[in-house]
This record gives sequence, C-alpha cells and structure tokens, in this order.
Amino acid sequence: MSGFDPKDATRPEYDRVNQDIADYVLSFDVSSSDEVMNIARYCWMDTIGCGLYALQYPACEKLLGPVVPGADMQCGARVPGTAFELDPVRAAWNLGAMVRWLDYNDTWLAAEWGHPSDNLGAIFCLADYLNRGGTGQQLLTMRDLLAAMIKAHEIQGVIALENSFNRVGLDHVMLVRIASAAVCAQMLGCSRDEICAAISHAWIDGSSLRTYRHAPNTGSRKSWAAGDATARGLFLAFIAKRGEMGYPSALTAKSWGFQDVLFQSRNLSFGQGFGTYVMENVLFKISFPAEFHAQTAVEAALQLHNEVKHRLDAVERIVIRTQESANRIINKTGPLENPADRDHCLQYMVAVPLIFGRLTAEDYDDGIAADPRVDTLREKMEVVEDERFTRDYLEPDKRAIGNAIRVFFKDGTASEEVKVDYPVGHRRRRAEGIPLLLEKFERHLRGAINAPDADRIVEICAEQSRFESAPVDEMMELLVKTPPQRRKKGQSNYS
Repeated sequence: MSGFDPKDATRPEYDRVNQDIADYVLSFDVSSSDEVMNIARYCWMDTIGCGLYALQYPACEKLLGPVVPGADMQCGARVPGTAFELDPVRAAWNLGAMVRWLDYNDTWLAAEWGHPSDNLGAIFCLADYLNRGGTGQQLLTMRDLLAAMIKAHEIQGVIALENSFNRVGLDHVMLVRIASAAVCAQMLGCSRDEICAAISHAWIDGSSLRTYRHAPNTGSRKSWAAGDATARGLFLAFIAKRGEMGYPSALTAKSWGFQDVLFQSRNLSFGQGFGTYVMENVLFKISFPAEFHAQTAVEAALQLHNEVKHRLDAVERIVIRTQESANRIINKTGPLENPADRDHCLQYMVAVPLIFGRLTAEDYDDGIAADPRVDTLREKMEVVEDERFTRDYLEPDKRAIGNAIRVFFKDGTASEEVKVDYPVGHRRRRAEGIPLLLEKFERHLRGAINAPDADRIVEICAEQSRFESAPVDEMMELLVKTPPQRRKKGQSNYS
C-alpha cells in the first residue's frame, strides 16, 4: 500500500491526487467547449431555482442568516432570495443549505453519489464578495462562474467514479468540501502549493458520517450538510491563502492518513483524469424532488396511476425491481418520522404517485403521510434487485437508473410491468428534459423574485453569450431582496 514510514520525519511531496487537482484548477481550460458551458448555464439556473424554492419552507428559512443576530457584513456576500449580506463563508452555508434542502438539484451517480452543484454555495458567494470587495482584481463574470462550476463538478464526480465512501460509512458531502476548497482557492489567487494545502485540509476533515441519512436517525441535517461542507471548503481556501501550512500525505500517511484511518487501508482509485466528463453527463433532477435512484420508479408509478387509483383496496402486492444502490439506501420499511425520512424511501415515493398521480415537495409533509392509504400500499411492496439494472447503472456509457413496477390484484389479475431505464434529465433524455428544466427554473424564480428583476434574469439566461458576459455581482443584485436599513450595533436583525 502507498504511504510513508511514520518514524521517518522527512516531509514528502503532496499526495499525487492533490497535485493533480491543483494542476487541473490552475491550468485546464474548461471554457473551450461550447456544449459544456451551455450545460453549465442550465445547471446554474436549475440550482438557483431549487434554492429559491426552498425559501418557501420555514424549516429551511429559520436556519438562514448570520449565526448570531446582527452579524451581517457591509459589502459582504449576498444570499439569493434574501436581504442578507454576510461574511462569505456564512453566505456559502446559507446558499448551500437552500440548494440542497428539497433534494431537487442535479445529481451524480457512480460508485459514490452526490450533488456537484452543491458547490455553488461557495463559488457564487465568493465571486460576489470578490467583485464587491475592491480587491483590485478583474471583475468576475458569469463565464468565470460557469468555469468554476464545471471544475467543481469534475473534481467531485471523478473522485466518486470508482471510490464508494458510503460503503465505509462516510457521507458524500466530503466531496463537496474537497471540490469547494480546491476551486475557491484558485478563485482567491492561491499558489499551487496553497491550493494543495487547502485540499489536504479538506481530506483531514474526512469524518463526514452518514448517520443522519439512515434509519433510525434520518433527519433534516441531510438538507444542510452540503451547505456546511461547501462553506467549510471556502474557509479552508481562505486560511490557505493566508499561508496556513498544508499536510502533504494527508491521504497516504501510514496509520494516520485518510486511507488508513477512514478508507479501510485501501488506495483511492482513479480510472481517468480531470476534464469535463461530469458536467457533460450530469443528471438533472427535473420531474420530482426525490432521491435520484427512485426517479424512474416514480415515473413508472405515474404511468400506473389511472389503472390503480380506483382499485387501491384490491391491491394484493406491488413488485418493484431496482438497482443494487437503490435497494441498499432507499428500500425502507417501518414508520417514517419526517420529510427527510420520506424522500429517501423508495416505497413512499412509489405509493404517493400511485394514489395521487403526482409527487411534489409538499407530498413529504405530515398531512399527506398521514393518509392511511400510503402506509397500506408501502406494506404491500416487495423490492428486489435486478442484476441488469445494476450492471447498466455501473456501465460508463449507460449510467442507467432503471426501475420497474408491477401491481398484482386480489382477483388474480395484474397490471403490465412498467419499466423505465433513464429518467428525464439523463443525458440520453436531455433534449426532452431541457424545456421542462427551463419551466421549472422560471416557476421557482418567479415564486421568489419580484417581476421586473425576474424578467431581467430570464432575459439574461436565455442567451449564452449575454449570460456569460454578465458580472457576477450584477446577477446577484437581481436575485436578492432590498436589504433593510442597516441597524445600529446591538440591534437585532430579527423581529
């Protein structure tokens, strides 16, 4: 195995993967591909729309703003959909939590899964801060922002391709922290060594347990954990810029490094370098605010709704064929205590569309969950792994997320099995999905932003070159609410 003798005090070079990431963020030109930049524009729109939608939920809104009342920051980073001006690390926490709250932003599925656009919390808030802070550097445009997004997607997604952190109990938000640290360090003008230092700190922070994602502890932390991670990555970039030392073998040190302590003494595996692969193949979550492994199951259930809705009492059993990953993480029986429990339960996400013909964020609330028909159907479901779905899920040229559903009735009849391999938002269905994504963005935008500003944002977003040339702070200006008159020291920001 790789690593160094702990008795040897000779300081090694930085771990190879950290050097590769640093070289990638410093040197690789992601903006040369018009296709990738165009996809990144859609990704930004969808991510911001998801964050604005979350503001309708008090459980999210109550966590936003400064840590303590009054701790705002003149000319700080702003938070879309709000009047907050905050230190950029706290602003990143706010936007990151908003983006993830409803589990409705883009997804990446491989050996590890995650949501690369979670990094936008740090990237957007840092760019706004830099443009407003009079740092003397050239103002950042949305083109610069898209390039940073593409690189953050790539770092998070490529690490995830062959390294399953969830199998050793670690949460995918660690990859948000790593990607945000690397990209934000580059945005701050860090040297190669400083970027490596920031990344090394992100690995050392590696103990992101998945406890809050699984029964019996499933809870709302999973909705703000990525915001916490992107903010932490930005913090690490800031201290690296100040000259805080890094740890060259944070990954590979024997006994004390990430691989030995947290990855069962295995080496990280990489089958490809860093380019633009992840943004090219990103999975847009367009149709349903549901854990992505269940997206095709929900689509199949909707197709069965008309056949089943008047025969719910006659259902004997429901068979769901799925991939290994879905079987492992969202096959959930027993009581579901809160929305965070429900939006990661395959059976719940199938029952609601079978009954109601829809699945929205509101359908995870207590009122819908209390309908006795939901749990009655859940109890009749059998979830089984289909080996073909699992193989197609893992094949790089497919990345399918298949599910199939068949409903059996007490009189001996049964529905046809409805099978869906690729969800709307998959690269193979992108042409179908983009118009729906645009509708989703505009719906959520107009639900949170005043009409004149929303009209202007839609106009800017409609054309690639116009979007790319917009200064970041001017785009943010359109997205925020007019801040209240600044309060004197000691006054509370809260009424």
